[in-house]
Amino acid sequence: MPTLSLRSMNRQLSIMLLTVMNSLCLPISAQGILHRVDSILTVNYRKGDVDTAYIMRPSTKWTVTARMNVSGAKIEAEGIDQDSHFNSEMKADYKSTVSLRLSYLGFSLSTALNPAKMMGKYRDFELNFNSYGRRFGFDVIYQDAHNFTGWHDHEGMERIELSDGLLKVKTLNLNAFYVFNSRRFSYPAAFSQSYIQRQSAGSFLLAASGQGQHATLDWEPEMQLKMTNIGLGAGYGYNYVPSQGWLLHISALPTFIVYSNSSITFGDMHVPLHYHFPEVIITGRGAVVRQWGNKFLGLSMVFNFTNIGHEESLAIHNIKWRIRTFFGLRI
Repeated sequence: MPTLSLRSMNRQLSIMLLTVMNSLCLPISAQGILHRVDSILTVNYRKGDVDTAYIMRPSTKWTVTARMNVSGAKIEAEGIDQDSHFNSEMKADYKSTVSLRLSYLGFSLSTALNPAKMMGKYRDFELNFNSYGRRFGFDVIYQDAHNFTGWHDHEGMERIELSDGLLKVKTLNLNAFYVFNSRRFSYPAAFSQSYIQRQSAGSFLLAASGQGQHATLDWEPEMQLKMTNIGLGAGYGYNYVPSQGWLLHISALPTFIVYSNSSITFGDMHVPLHYHFPEVIITGRGAVVRQWGNKFLGLSMVFNFTNIGHEESLAIHNIKWRIRTFFGLRI
């Protein structure tokens, strides 16, 4: 019996030791995996065919950025109706949000709050999504606005004030670009701060743009406008570094509409809008960035302008803009 008891105790002790060793190995193994993933991400983040005399990655891995965003939209119409000139202007309420973004080796998570919407003072919906890579980049902007206000002037008549709720507009804007001089010119340095522009450089850009819009005017009779436009073109961007720690960016991407399908419906009457060259979609961007040590702050702007039709019949101008101020820490 004593021998059997000793064997049993040895067996139980062995099992306990194996259990403890396995429990200790799990964190070590997980830590090794995380370290391996971090190494791979770091190598991928820092590699690239760039001229480091002009652009470089930050030396840190983490970036925390606080942002204040303000955006707006405007629609203008001008034309001739029965030999009488008319023009209209409608503006949507400004949208203001505050956001916080956390980035790790190029991967980002962000959250945003709209104080006016939380207080019930902003009823529209807007989504902005953008990605600025070293070679490729794009903007996606969707807006569903019900709060346009403005006016309508018709020759020989008094101005008509257009109140909130008469015009409802759903708009989707898409803009994409390709950077030729990606070794020395960096869009991310100006807009996401995932690169640092060390010397001034510019680049020619290829661009593609698209816009879809459905507007409903609660008039008598009801009027509906539907537009689908696709444009192709080219532009130029320049990053100016006047001194260490400063960056000024400006770029313009004009595209000519190569496909257009637009029409207006008045009650039961459907009127197609014929293409008139040149119809364009223009995207302009600008930014000012100041950085010192591991901190940076700045201001950026994106401006979209679309022109379709002709003033001798009907021309429609769409304007969409966003201004962003930001402050960030690299850790």
